[in-house]
Amino acid sequence: MAVKQRPIERVSIIDIDHQGRGVAKLNGKTCFVPGALTGELVDVRRIKRLARFDEAELVEIVEASAQRVTPRCAHFGRCGGCTWQHVPLEQQLAFKQAALSRELQALAQCQPKQWLEPIVGEPWHYRRKARLGVKLLPKSGRAIIGFRERNSAHLANVRQCPVLVKPLSELCDPLGAMIGSLSIATAVPQLEVAAGDERVILIMRVLAEPTASDRQILSAFAEQYGIEFWLQPKGPDSVVPLTGVALTPLRYQLPEFGLSFEFTPLDFVQVNARVNERLVSQALTQLQLAPEHSVVDFFCGLGNFTLPIAQRVQQVIGVEGDGVLIQRAQATAHRHGIENARFEQADLFSPLGQESWLRQRVDRVLLDPPRAGAKELIPFFKRLKPQRVVYVSCHPGTLARDVGLLRAEGYALTACGILDMFSHTAHIESMAVLERSVASAD
Repeated sequence: MAVKQRPIERVSIIDIDHQGRGVAKLNGKTCFVPGALTGELVDVRRIKRLARFDEAELVEIVEASAQRVTPRCAHFGRCGGCTWQHVPLEQQLAFKQAALSRELQALAQCQPKQWLEPIVGEPWHYRRKARLGVKLLPKSGRAIIGFRERNSAHLANVRQCPVLVKPLSELCDPLGAMIGSLSIATAVPQLEVAAGDERVILIMRVLAEPTASDRQILSAFAEQYGIEFWLQPKGPDSVVPLTGVALTPLRYQLPEFGLSFEFTPLDFVQVNARVNERLVSQALTQLQLAPEHSVVDFFCGLGNFTLPIAQRVQQVIGVEGDGVLIQRAQATAHRHGIENARFEQADLFSPLGQESWLRQRVDRVLLDPPRAGAKELIPFFKRLKPQRVVYVSCHPGTLARDVGLLRAEGYALTACGILDMFSHTAHIESMAVLERSVASAD
């Protein structure tokens, strides 16, 4: 019996939402259409009906927006890795700033006194961290490698990916053929990309032990294409180089500050190296640092902000929940002869106790939390009383929520801007600058 398809409906796109989807009205009800742009007339087919809104797939563009551009990637539209390759970069930035502005108005009831210029980098071949799915196609003898398809649990059959760092951007196809030749091809569900300034590592999740022949195939592929394979048979702690020999860590540079950071393939680092360089520079500018200042850097990670800050102030304390990252940050400080930076381990999502660093003078604070934000920390601003706060965010909703909480503590939103950390996606990273009002400075 044939499955009856839902009818095609023609709609006008009136807006873009924070996820980069076109917004239309169908019989008065909001309908989201991925891939459609404001002002376009499109044919759609509804694929999901919910109480407050519907979701539809784009069938055909009847009248295209003048802003629409040809996507660079042949897999765009099916692969869920990118959502905005059909939008010029300048318009992508405008959409992201508008979405951030809406969140600030809705959740914090404010707008910044100044919008900072967006921080941008190279929009292609920028992604140095990524997780790719793998699935063997038994009939073809090769594996599919790529991101999930849009609105689907299936993998997109990606032959090349122009947002991944080189040489990985060109390797999806040969990787798929090589994995298909392994005896454990059905036991390889995932690859994780980690790239430093000079080396590229692929962590291969393996659910079965590779044979000697498998190891030879992997070694030959790695040598041919100038990459390294590491294997992950169990949890993150089980990751080891294919060779079994401990290799030197990956590295990235912050040239402006003469700093080199070492990290392992599973450590958190910012995805876009050039954007990160400009982000650190702008953060320090907005902190308005002076030689006599004392600074706290919450969620400091590897010391990405902490160590540049240390070059300009009397002292800086980096606070982080992951003890391994704290050790790496301390080692980096020691390697560079930085003595005015110290690092403390603390769970920043639980109430803090009587930590000594909470009882000293704090002139500036930098916040760089994960998506959950920094809500649990904000009550301590009554005690710390920093004059200026720079908040680096990877989620506009939690940023806006926390800005509202900081405003209740006497801070004003003086500036805000977006960071194009993930070009061609609707993912919004941003920086907010807050200053304590004179009336609150008691």
